[in-house]
Amino acid sequence: MATGRPSRAVVAAEIAALAAAVVLCVLGIPWANWNLTLFATLLAIAVASDFFGIRLPARGIVVSASFMPIVTAAVFLGGPPASVIAVLTIAISWLRERYAKSLLLTNFVAYSWFPLIAGIVFRAITEAGSVEAGSVVFYLLVFGVFVLALGIDFMIVAGYTSYEERSSFATKVRRGLLPVLPSELASALLTLGVCFAYVEVGTEGVALFGIFVLVFQYLVGALLLSQERADELELRARQLAGFQVALLSALLRTLDLRDRMTARHSAAVARYSREIAAKAGFSTAEQELVHSAGLLHDIGKFVLPDDILKSSRRALSEADWEQIKTHPLEGAKIVSQIDGYAPIGDLILAHHERLDGTGYPRGLTEEEIPELARIIAVADSYDAMTARDSYREPISSQEAIFELRRVSGMQLDGRFVEAFIEVLKDKDIAYRQGRDVDFETELALDRRIHDYVAATPAASTDGR
Repeated sequence: MATGRPSRAVVAAEIAALAAAVVLCVLGIPWANWNLTLFATLLAIAVASDFFGIRLPARGIVVSASFMPIVTAAVFLGGPPASVIAVLTIAISWLRERYAKSLLLTNFVAYSWFPLIAGIVFRAITEAGSVEAGSVVFYLLVFGVFVLALGIDFMIVAGYTSYEERSSFATKVRRGLLPVLPSELASALLTLGVCFAYVEVGTEGVALFGIFVLVFQYLVGALLLSQERADELELRARQLAGFQVALLSALLRTLDLRDRMTARHSAAVARYSREIAAKAGFSTAEQELVHSAGLLHDIGKFVLPDDILKSSRRALSEADWEQIKTHPLEGAKIVSQIDGYAPIGDLILAHHERLDGTGYPRGLTEEEIPELARIIAVADSYDAMTARDSYREPISSQEAIFELRRVSGMQLDGRFVEAFIEVLKDKDIAYRQGRDVDFETELALDRRIHDYVAATPAASTDGR
């Protein structure tokens, strides 16, 4: 059906077109076949199909088989009766939907003209060629008339909307006609079936076939409606996940306001981890995954009090360190609450584990630790040693490399230590010191990970 508010010029043209259709129908009455039994049967099928059609608001379509009985009427009854059936179908359907009367006028024009022209064309060709009902040529002609009727209907409605919206007619064809061609082909085949039933059985065959079509329409419509609701549910889930990610970003920014060290450190670890993963041959998706986990790896520090978080003012006690050691578990709890972020939560939980089992919070060893978490451990250790805003006095990049190699194979994964050293050789001094890392830049880059985890909720963190 058409949509929109027509201009006065369009309304005048539509009234004129509708009047012309009425005149043509009146003139064609003597040549029409007014078989009232078949007329009533096809009218009932068309009205029932359109009135009880399945509305799919998200797709902007109505699942209805009303086109089939209208074209069938054009074939066996002629243009005027088919046009009457079509207009009555639209009028009765309007009683249910109650859309704008201006739109009703546009649909009256479309549904009065396409059956009329289809019936006139079919009658002219069959009489000129002496085509017998039930022959192969007859059914080919029925199919051709169906296509003609579909084209006229689309041209009227799409032409109207293109004019009113000042949009491209070609775009309407591409977006409005081409996607529905498969379903219209099925409708054309059903029309051939109805015509065959009438030729071989009579009106009773049309009625039985009509019942079958209505049941089929209901099943197809229910299936599409179910799919639409599933798509809507998925959309709502994605929107909720997006809202949760926004809250996560807000937490990071709040942590940034409380402690610039944690924010800068998280950004550095995210960048380093991504570079290590790339150098080690991990996929782009895994690189983005470890980048996201690196950026969020210290979000559990949100629960720490300010006197610990901003501990540069005093030395940390043993009790303070025990409290700090809870941040991987707290961070994993926060992140894992977001749909699809469980893989990131696993990496956050394990980023302080060590190969020799001396890490925390679970004391995992070697292969028990996810590979990407081992990457984060290397990046985290390097930045903690070299950063000027760290808990300890910073050391040079060369000294940090020496220390990484010293614990390589015992605490840190030697494969990723060497990969990181290769990365550092390729980067400038500013990068090696982590001074140019920007929290907001890394956070913006990290948003891409949401698409990855949404598409692969069961992503593994235990290797490739």
